[in-house]
Amino acid sequence: MPRLDGILADTTPLRVSPPFRRLWWGLGVSNLGSQLTVVAVGLQVYALTGSTLAVGVLGVFALVPLVALGLYGGALVDAYDRRKVALLASWALWVVTGLLALQAWLDVGSVGVLYGLVALQSAAFAINNPARSAIIPRLVEPRLLPAANALQTISWSIALTVGPLLGAFLVALWGYGIAYSIDVVLFAAALWAVWRLPSIPPVLAPQGGSGAAGSDAVAAGVDGDQAVPRRKVVGISSVVDGLRYLATRPNVRTTFLVDLAAMILAFPRVLLPAVGVLFIGGGETTTGVLSAAFAVGAVLAGVFSGALSRVRWQGLVIAWAITAWGLSIAAFGGVLLLVGSTNPPQVLVGGLIAACIALALAGASDAVSAVFRQTILQTATPDDMRGRLQGVFIVVVAGGPRLGEVVLGAQASWFGEGWAAVAGGLACIVVVWLILRTQPRFLKYDALHPEP
Repeated sequence: MPRLDGILADTTPLRVSPPFRRLWWGLGVSNLGSQLTVVAVGLQVYALTGSTLAVGVLGVFALVPLVALGLYGGALVDAYDRRKVALLASWALWVVTGLLALQAWLDVGSVGVLYGLVALQSAAFAINNPARSAIIPRLVEPRLLPAANALQTISWSIALTVGPLLGAFLVALWGYGIAYSIDVVLFAAALWAVWRLPSIPPVLAPQGGSGAAGSDAVAAGVDGDQAVPRRKVVGISSVVDGLRYLATRPNVRTTFLVDLAAMILAFPRVLLPAVGVLFIGGGETTTGVLSAAFAVGAVLAGVFSGALSRVRWQGLVIAWAITAWGLSIAAFGGVLLLVGSTNPPQVLVGGLIAACIALALAGASDAVSAVFRQTILQTATPDDMRGRLQGVFIVVVAGGPRLGEVVLGAQASWFGEGWAAVAGGLACIVVVWLILRTQPRFLKYDALHPEP
């Protein structure tokens, strides 16, 4: 039997770093619960309104606090112990999830309440996620970051696979309260994982400003107690410093721009509730299956990611991965146009299979892009700037899809869900290559000599 070394995912980070291993397991379990809530909220809003646009407006209420607090949250991460910041934000997320469960059990039936709770959840997430992401380069050494990010992708994608299916199943059989309540229970795994982390205080920037030396000073294995504490300065000036730093780093900046193009123009999640009702049939169950198909592609890309740790020209791979994403979303829209909006009484099996294949290819493409976008950010950014740039990163990767939900939701209301997906996928490809034409250095980004 041939050896699969170099093909399957590299699990070295899990073996050599117990803190990373605990964080990986804890976040994996909690992410499963989070996906139950994402699906349940979208289905609940659609059930109350019957409007794809109303589901898309969820993105507005998530985006505003995400932008407002994402950048400031990154500044907090650079100024305070990252473990403490992540722990406090995790507690806030847990409380908001409990309130979502409470409104469901009380049958409040208010779209306004759901919008408000999603906004609070997004605010806590805007602080929590940059802290978690900035922690990882302190737990594993730089050469293992592509493997660590691929493992994170597998964990997250498994949650995206199982979570929507389970969430839609739970909602269909027992209602929204059960889905939200299970998330409350599973989120305890994230609290445990962050609680068990060592202290991870900020470090002193090297003389003369931030630079690569800052990353070298905190290579994997450096305990929080060995890091050099620095003065806690958090304010608008700190946020501006991070943005000013980003403005001078074209490769890191380009990772944000191309992802924004992909997510704003071609993120299809807002279309899925209507697809399950109007195009393919099956209602909530089909919505869950389609969401899971996207994640299955990402899981497979992660499982067979062994070669990713050896990729040298990472910018070029990102460019082609996002191109494949756009083509896949356009193909998904083509499937919808072929089956038509006929309100089928039964599931159209052929249409469902074709749509799942298109979304699985999109998920695989996005996973490859995400691994290298995160790796470039982590390796080309000094530790004293990682929190702030992770704050920008979370604004992009979470805010972009939310804004994309509004864009595609509006387009679907004007032209229909099928044409919205086709136009979005093709527009994504055009805009990404226009961006790359202005940033030719990005296509030559060399992982052996990372330059921000």
